[in-house]
Amino acid sequence: MIRTKSGAAGLSIASNALLIALKLAAGAITGSIAIVTEAVHSLIDLVASVIAFISVRKADEPADADHPYGHEKVESLAATIEGMLILVGAGIIVYEATHRLVIGAQVETLGVGMAVMGFSVIANLGVSTVLSRQAKAHESPALEGDAAHLRTDALTSAGVLVGLALVQITGDAAFDSITALVVASAIVTAGIRIIRRSSGVLIDEALPAAEMDKIEEAIAAARTPEVAGYHKLRARRAGSRRHIDLHVQYRTGTSLERAHELAHQMHEAIEAEIPGAEVLIHAEPETSLREPDSSASGPYRSG
Repeated sequence: MIRTKSGAAGLSIASNALLIALKLAAGAITGSIAIVTEAVHSLIDLVASVIAFISVRKADEPADADHPYGHEKVESLAATIEGMLILVGAGIIVYEATHRLVIGAQVETLGVGMAVMGFSVIANLGVSTVLSRQAKAHESPALEGDAAHLRTDALTSAGVLVGLALVQITGDAAFDSITALVVASAIVTAGIRIIRRSSGVLIDEALPAAEMDKIEEAIAAARTPEVAGYHKLRARRAGSRRHIDLHVQYRTGTSLERAHELAHQMHEAIEAEIPGAEVLIHAEPETSLREPDSSASGPYRSG
């Protein structure tokens, strides 16, 4: 049973390497552009898997002097690169399929190609399931992107399988190229989705509303009469970690020691709701109560 991020990424590398060899061989035997484009797709998946393997190992490294916030964003960067590679692969497929439609082509020995595509669907679904489970367990954007790659590959392999069956039934090789173009459209959709999700982390996009609600509920549960209010609540994601900071105002007469103690209680309450969170609380006196400036991410919450 694979239980680590690097182990899951390693499985993806081995699976993609095997599928590339099988698809290239099947493409050479049958002359199918759809199978060849699937081999290109798997080659891109292999590069993405290698990137994921490197990034998950790098992301687990502790913070250092040059990276005081840690290395978790390496995974989001890797996922963005994976999404770009998907789009490059789609462009190659569109070019080759269109060229084949224009000049025409023969597709032969379809049984071999259909067998390889069927095996590819099963293998990719199995490996993507393993990656998806590990991605959820470790909140890994890189593994999530790699799993999406393989699910897309399984879908496109199934599409190629249908296309080859149509060529077999009708005898018209144009269905091979048409299938490749349909495959390319599915690949583009997956690539854009991965880039959108990972780039949001890279530009410090706010956490989803559901997570922000949990944070506010934790703050409310930890409040005591000494807390006058809070504002400038901000939260972002880096890999599996959440970075949260806010300003808390304490009523007049609250000692520094007591404010520090209450901040720790609020910190622990937030961590209980958002495991693995890095929480920074800035203490302010009640006399600083005011509407937050334009840089604040939310309204002021008073007691």
